[in-house]
Amino acid sequence: MTTKPTVNRFRLRRPDFLSGVPAPARPASSTPAADAAAPFAPTAGDDGFGEVAYPTAGAGGAPTEIDAIRREGLTGRQLRRARHLAQKHNLPATSDFDAVRLLRKAGIDPFGQGPVIDMIAPGGEVEASRALTVPDKVQLPKTVKPVQLPTTEVRAEQSHAADILRIQRDIARRRRRKMASLAGRLAFFVVLPTILAAWYYFVVATKLYATRTEFVIQQAESPRAAGLGGLFQGTQFATSQDSIAVQGYMQSRDAMLRLDADQHFRDHFSAPNIDPIQRLKPGGSLEEAYKAYRRNVKISYDPTDGVIRMEVIAADPETSIAFSRALIGYAEQQVDQLTLRLRGDQMKGAEESYASAETKMLEAQRSVVTLQEKFKVLSSEVEVSLLSQQIGQLDTQLSQDRLSLAQMESNATPNLARMEPLKRRIAALEGEIATLRARMTSADETGQSLASIQGELAMAQADVQTRQLLLAQAMQQLETARIEAGRQVRYLSLSVAPVAPDEPTYPRAFESTAVAFLVFAGIYLMISMTIAILREQVTA
Repeated sequence: MTTKPTVNRFRLRRPDFLSGVPAPARPASSTPAADAAAPFAPTAGDDGFGEVAYPTAGAGGAPTEIDAIRREGLTGRQLRRARHLAQKHNLPATSDFDAVRLLRKAGIDPFGQGPVIDMIAPGGEVEASRALTVPDKVQLPKTVKPVQLPTTEVRAEQSHAADILRIQRDIARRRRRKMASLAGRLAFFVVLPTILAAWYYFVVATKLYATRTEFVIQQAESPRAAGLGGLFQGTQFATSQDSIAVQGYMQSRDAMLRLDADQHFRDHFSAPNIDPIQRLKPGGSLEEAYKAYRRNVKISYDPTDGVIRMEVIAADPETSIAFSRALIGYAEQQVDQLTLRLRGDQMKGAEESYASAETKMLEAQRSVVTLQEKFKVLSSEVEVSLLSQQIGQLDTQLSQDRLSLAQMESNATPNLARMEPLKRRIAALEGEIATLRARMTSADETGQSLASIQGELAMAQADVQTRQLLLAQAMQQLETARIEAGRQVRYLSLSVAPVAPDEPTYPRAFESTAVAFLVFAGIYLMISMTIAILREQVTA
């Protein structure tokens, strides 16, 4: 970064000695003794500027006039006034005394009264020497060291370097101030809360003991399971719903109330040995107790292997074991209740199905008896077989008589006395056969034929057989349901039994403190970034 120098310029025009005008020779006024007394004083031929030639450095009577002006005892303010007037009139003065000399030589009174604007110094102060009358002889130091003003280029470089140094110091000061502010904010928002959290975890927090348990819910294998119904039998998928239901029950308020009623859960966490943050208020609300229950009883279900994992936390190992065993008992009861209704429904359905099948079978049997009494036919099949036998016998006799008649008619002189009775017998047989056949298909005086009677009886008997088969199946289902209801279909199996710990499990002081530090640092970082973004958006 480049900073433009800002300095007060006393010479607005280049002096004549920079234009190449040769400097006059300076008379030798010093002696070797004076040189030895003042080794660093300028020599007789030295004008104080080395080899650089200045217009007035070697003027003939200049040193004598300057010495005379020095002996006048001029004040510093008068000398500065003379220098300003010399610069105003573009006189090449090398010092304040030389400015007085040049002004007098030019016919200008360096200490005369002028306009008010000339009495104002560059710094804005009014010279008191112009407003007051200065006596001719003022007791001031005899000698005044001439002021050696640097050139404009040197003053610009010095001012530029001073500005750069000032900017660097300002940047360093701001950087130190920002670092101090950042350190203060971090100490207040991150370090102090972390220290408080560490103090709580290491000193105040109550030592808690955790008991871990793992168990699975298994299904009893049924010999009737076959096909797609028994595809997932014996796997975790068969009992996944039961496991999820048990997990939800053990995390419910009902389980908390049962644990409180049996093992005094709220009294245990309301004891004075519990730290104030985790302690329950005596007689507190149910929601506060439930929050403590969810915080100290952790239950998870892994669907990949079907295992339910439970961790119970208490202030002492014995209480933790008691809580774990009580919750396992509640889980077993819940498993039994899940299948109890199913088994009851199955038993009730089987009984209702058997009763309905038995009633319908009796109704079908009564229908058959009613038809038999109505048609006075015990069995339509028997009646049909009897008529068929009679028709068969008559057909046989009819065939024999027709053969005998044909044989008689084949004689040249048939016996008419024997032929006439045979013809009448054949006609009688044909009429009887027609009558019997008509009884099988034609309606009688009751309006029912043997064929219709046989059909109704056959349908009634078939209904009876069907009802008998359904009754047998219903009886078998009833017996199966009674067997299933008498045995346990789902049961809980412990894979990891609860064991009392001998060392406290919680709090994990170091891990909790590290987590607290990361949380506070993340919150501070998020808030700082949000403020920085908002500030940038506002100033943009």
